Amino acid sequence: MRKDCYFCKNNIKEIDFKDTNMLSRYLDPLKKIKSPRYTGNCATHQRKISNSIKRARTMGLI
Repeated sequence: MRKDCYFCKNNIKEIDFKDTNMLSRYLDPLKKIKSPRYTGNCATHQRKISNSIKRARTMGLI
């Protein structure tokens, strides 16, 4: 069963790296980035999420 991309469905253009509550949904308990197979994200938004998570890690937010 194919999940729909949350960001495409809700027409969200920007993914803010400071929104840690939203980003934490895409992290597993070991703080690794979840695969799009589990999250249902399209390739474009998965790249944006991974870049945002990496920025948040660098800034020490996650």
